[in-house]
Amino acid sequence: MRDFAIRDGALRGMYFEAGFAEFLAWRDWNFPDPAVVNCFAMGALRASDGAYLMGVMSDRTANPGRIYFPAGTPDPNDVRGETVDLLGNVMRELAEETGLTAADVSVAPGWHAVVDAQRVAVMKPIDVPYPASEARTRMLRHLASEPQPELSDVRIVRSAADLDPGMPRFVTAYLAHMWSGHDRSSRR
Repeated sequence: MRDFAIRDGALRGMYFEAGFAEFLAWRDWNFPDPAVVNCFAMGALRASDGAYLMGVMSDRTANPGRIYFPAGTPDPNDVRGETVDLLGNVMRELAEETGLTAADVSVAPGWHAVVDAQRVAVMKPIDVPYPASEARTRMLRHLASEPQPELSDVRIVRSAADLDPGMPRFVTAYLAHMWSGHDRSSRR
């Protein structure tokens, strides 16, 4: 994304298409063009008992061992006219990675943006209507049914004691914000 800005509660910018190899090179070369950010959406899964659920990326992915919410960089399938459908992107990634669909979850209003250098993680709160252990079991069942799952495991995160070095800063920053009481919604 170029021309990234957050003003008056709205995220704006110009997405542009890049090949996956070019994207990985830009990332691995420490973001050589400071005018460009990787803006992606994540589904911040929260179980009915208040715990968060995150996937551990499998060794076959571009981020092996990293732990975060279901996510994916938008692709041409997410373009709707002149806009990028980030909610559609989140819901597709949620289904692909966890097996959970829109019928299984409740999408909360609003978004949270976390800026971490050249990464802009846009978090969509998503409520799962059952406890974390049950949600994890369902998600693991989905992973076992996939020939090449994107995730190798599912982690339950209840407090700072559950944080892991495999979690990117934008994930831990989001969790710290939510745990500090800044989430004023009725999601408790």
